[in-house]
Amino acid sequence: MEDIRLNDEDSCFMDTEMDHQVVDEDTEPPENLEKNEGTRKTRAHSSRRVSKCWKKFTIIGGKLPDGKYDVRCNYCKKHYFLDLHRNGTTTLLRHMRVCAKTPGSTPRSSRKLDMDVFREMIAMAIIEHNLPYSFVEYKRIRMAFTYANSTIQFWSRNTAASDVLSIYEKEKQKLKKVLSDIPNRVSLTTDLWRAITIEGYLCLTVHYIDSHWKLKTKILSFFAFPPPHTGIAISMRLIELLKEWGLEKKVFCLTVDIASSNDSMQSIMKRQLQKDLVCNGEFFHVRCSAHILNLIVQVGLSVIGEALHKIRESVKFIKGSESREIMFQNCMETVGIQGKESLVLDVATRWNSTHLMLVRALKFKYALGNLADVEPSYTSCPSALEWSRAELIADFLNPFSEMTKLISGSSYPTANLYFIQDWKIENWLRAHELSTDGIISDMVEVMQEKFDKYWEEYSDILAIAAVLDPRMKFAVLEYCYTTLDPITSKNRLQHVRSKMYKLFKAYQKNQRNNVAAATSQTLPEDIPAVTSDDESYVSAGYDVSSSLYQGFYAFFAQKAGGSGKSALDMYLDEPVMDMVAHKDMNVLTYWRDNSSRFKELSCMACDVLSIPITTVASESSFSIGSRILNKYRSSLLPTNVQALVCARNWLKGFPIEDETEEENKEEVEEEQEES
Repeated sequence: MEDIRLNDEDSCFMDTEMDHQVVDEDTEPPENLEKNEGTRKTRAHSSRRVSKCWKKFTIIGGKLPDGKYDVRCNYCKKHYFLDLHRNGTTTLLRHMRVCAKTPGSTPRSSRKLDMDVFREMIAMAIIEHNLPYSFVEYKRIRMAFTYANSTIQFWSRNTAASDVLSIYEKEKQKLKKVLSDIPNRVSLTTDLWRAITIEGYLCLTVHYIDSHWKLKTKILSFFAFPPPHTGIAISMRLIELLKEWGLEKKVFCLTVDIASSNDSMQSIMKRQLQKDLVCNGEFFHVRCSAHILNLIVQVGLSVIGEALHKIRESVKFIKGSESREIMFQNCMETVGIQGKESLVLDVATRWNSTHLMLVRALKFKYALGNLADVEPSYTSCPSALEWSRAELIADFLNPFSEMTKLISGSSYPTANLYFIQDWKIENWLRAHELSTDGIISDMVEVMQEKFDKYWEEYSDILAIAAVLDPRMKFAVLEYCYTTLDPITSKNRLQHVRSKMYKLFKAYQKNQRNNVAAATSQTLPEDIPAVTSDDESYVSAGYDVSSSLYQGFYAFFAQKAGGSGKSALDMYLDEPVMDMVAHKDMNVLTYWRDNSSRFKELSCMACDVLSIPITTVASESSFSIGSRILNKYRSSLLPTNVQALVCARNWLKGFPIEDETEEENKEEVEEEQEES
């Protein structure tokens, strides 16, 4: 018997002369293949048309008594008994589309699909990857979904937006629960942003230490805020948000930039929240360090604008054409400079990028000099005096650059890390205020004026944060103040010490109130007599972890310091830890490990170390917003914008460093195009 596969585009089948000749392909003797090949070709061309299904199915045996044929799939080995004269090959073609083992088929998943879970996963992808809501309506996406599971029920962009809002509400409730459970206070930052749609958006972020002693930063709200952007309008809206989140009694400080409306806003908020603030709000207002430093630097850089202008024009000249870059490479080889680094152009409004431009230009200054000798059209090479001024400015901007790295990293730093950087800046200003170069001395004078104006009261909280670092304490403050001015150092130290003890007493008072509230509870009438056997309490059914006993242990711990020294005194009396041996120490880990010893001081450390000294966190939210609300998605509703921005932050965090660097690169390219 002979194995024959029939092919018929019109799904027809003819059984004449073939009933005895059809056998299983696997049973046909190999020696018959060549002999039968010619017969097959002849019959196929003479009496039958081609059907694609017969390339993947085999007829087993001949026609059965009931007129049907036994047809088997060559891949999954499934059998069909079909009357091919009446039904044709429709069943076989359908099987080809869904057979899991057939190449090119669309397999049906054997797993039951939960559409609610699947839709939530797609909504999460929309949030995390900045996908448009219409993503779920893309033709190719739907084809891919159908290929994965043909039972998927598709939904519209409006349903996708609703799914995102559901995730936002769910994550919001989770964050509310976390914030209500933390025992310490929280710090806030806020800032305004104008979107591409010209709408104003106000962002509020929260900074806190969680139950695992990790510093966390979350966006609380990102909402459309139409004019007027006055202090009273902003303050009223922020107080409403604090009440909505249940944080009106847990605020420690608010960090804002130096705009006049923010000064008015924080004053109003301080009056509204005063009874619930530490020390009546004395430490409530924190000015953004980055804005202050940027203002100081911009004022200074304007004085030496000519040297900066020449360096900037030099970079633009070289990067203006490929031939000039090749020429500059030759100049580098001539003066013996090697390496892959090259000149970079700054963004004029970002002093950290200006610092990088200066550092690179100084490295290639001899190559630039050689270029000026060989290329007559290059006329912006700085003079020797201008190069020396650029070196001074680059040296001055070093601490600014270090601080920028601290505040722009993927993990937000604790406040103890900033005091030294600020001291370096002030130290540089003092060292160059009597410079023989008139341009430099004029620059230092205007910068020192700005530094003193904004730093006078703000430096206190940074100094307290430095003292709460066991590697520094007052020893570092004494060194820094003495280096700056030995005459005033003692008074400055005493000032910081008095502020710190005042703050600590507020936490002591709060701790006593908590202890009193715990010990004033009505005692059960059936408390057994006190014995030395602790098991009697357990057997009597009393939970030693209850608030009653916690209050007792807290009270006893205070009494145990019988020397009369407070936790702050004991902490300051201990020797300073070696900075080199503990250079990588996490200061929050130290306070977590010593929280049982220092009690209320550890609570104070939590609140002070979590203070954000810049509004970078709020500004980072604008980076998320600019990805979501761009020229291609400018019609998004404000409620959807808030859901996307907040949910993305809660699920993924703030933009990582690579994303921030990419944004900086784009801004530089845009500025080059404009120029």
